[in-house]
Amino acid sequence: MGEAAVSKNFIEQEIDKDLAEGVYDTVCTRFPPEPNGYLHIGHAKSILLNHGLAQKYKGTFHLRFDDTNPLKEDMEFVESIKADVEWLGADWKEHLYFASDYFEAMYECAVKLIKKGKAFVCDLSAEEIRQYRGTLTEAGKNSPYRDRSIEENLKLFEEMRRGVYKDGEKVLRAKIDMSSPNINMRDPVIYRVAHLTHHNTGDTWCIYPMYDFAHPIEDAVEKITHSICTLEFEDHRPLYDWVVRECEFSPAPRQIEFAKLYLTNVVTGKRYIKKLVTDGIVDGWDDPRLVSIAALRRRGFTPESLKMFVELCGVSKSNSSVDYAMLEYCIREDLKMKKPRMMAVLDPIKLVIDNYPEGKTEELCVENNLENPELGTRKLLFERELYIEREDFMAEPPKKYFRLFPGNEVRLMHGYFVTCTGYEADDDGTIRVVHCTYDPETKCGSGFTGRKVKGTIHWVPASSCKEAEVRLYENLVDEEKGVYNKEDGSLNLNPNSLQVRRCYVEDSFEEAKAYDSFQFVRNGYFCIDAKDSRKEHLVFNRIVSLKSSFKLPK
Repeated sequence: MGEAAVSKNFIEQEIDKDLAEGVYDTVCTRFPPEPNGYLHIGHAKSILLNHGLAQKYKGTFHLRFDDTNPLKEDMEFVESIKADVEWLGADWKEHLYFASDYFEAMYECAVKLIKKGKAFVCDLSAEEIRQYRGTLTEAGKNSPYRDRSIEENLKLFEEMRRGVYKDGEKVLRAKIDMSSPNINMRDPVIYRVAHLTHHNTGDTWCIYPMYDFAHPIEDAVEKITHSICTLEFEDHRPLYDWVVRECEFSPAPRQIEFAKLYLTNVVTGKRYIKKLVTDGIVDGWDDPRLVSIAALRRRGFTPESLKMFVELCGVSKSNSSVDYAMLEYCIREDLKMKKPRMMAVLDPIKLVIDNYPEGKTEELCVENNLENPELGTRKLLFERELYIEREDFMAEPPKKYFRLFPGNEVRLMHGYFVTCTGYEADDDGTIRVVHCTYDPETKCGSGFTGRKVKGTIHWVPASSCKEAEVRLYENLVDEEKGVYNKEDGSLNLNPNSLQVRRCYVEDSFEEAKAYDSFQFVRNGYFCIDAKDSRKEHLVFNRIVSLKSSFKLPK
């Protein structure tokens, strides 16, 4: 029998064609972030796509910072991006680059364009350039400075570099076609004067290249074969190709566009996130309610879950939105067989087993994950006084309530059958203590005959459990109203996006460290917070609840 056909996305089909036709003899891809903020879930798709293509074709993958705008860039963002890309498993250690490494090469390319009569120094203001550019239905008109001589342009451009002119006083523009139906080709600005200190080059430069000019040169210098980018750059491709061609690079990199990854009801805009951070609504760019890669990692998402998510979303040429529930599905699928199922009580009340001998403790052997025996077992102490969830007891229960209430019998998980005999309450009716008796013959659910119980509840031993903090996260925005307020553009924030509780967890977390994750029985998946948790003060972030309405499409 022949091998099964392998389905390839349109980018892979194009790469196959280029390799078959001898356009390239290898594959080199890159992820080129601007270091002006933290990466988010959409960037994860680009990272995994570019790195995955390099791996598939046994090529190379570059991480390159497009640091051509010192006004917005910061080394904090450089370091965070490096950490995010590494965490996702994209190996860049031997191929780390900065656009600023090529500033001299970019300057020489600009000089070459001037000498070829393909670039000119323009004195129009930014507003005047916009007015001259025209509209989608009307052609633009030439700048009055467009026909300066090559000699004058070379002199003025060199003076721009030496700092003779103020910011905005002069720009260098490509000389292409002011009547082009593509506005990006209407003599775009390729260099501007900006007296700013750069994080990498200091004060060496006071002119900086524009992104549309710098990016194709960076790709060409690094011998990138396939410049994979998102759809908003499709209209910029003619300019990308023009720069590479007129600067005489060979072989020329090829730009291919794919659809962005949009998640419903999340905030990804850097401007909005910066305001949330500044206003103290979130505790940083890595707040677990955000979908920056750092935030997802801190919350407890794994690289494997993000890879699964990206694969499920696929690669296409059509923009679409994906429900956040799909991302939650992926982390549940990744964790369910990997993580131990521990007991934690998030809203505790005390349970006293009146007929259990005072001072006695038993050591129970508990499986860490019933579906994965390879995770082994652990020891759990059982004693007279325990903590249970407040919702697991009701003094006056409704029908079909199968947990504890006066006269009812339930199973204590891994322990005994117990029957509720009464309770203690405060004057306002708040339950403080529940009393019960146990049947010694029902240890671990064994030894009994003929009796069945419908309810099983979890617990932790009162004397040996650990007090901890849990943070229960919901969506940062109000899902019913949508992300943005239509009237003023502000965010529709969910006031209940974070609940902080004191809880009790079993005494099995001595070796737990930042980012370690667990399933808390009946409560969801939780992760040790990397920023605030300490050995003496454990902090758990809820990654995701146990159940979801999301179903994987067939």
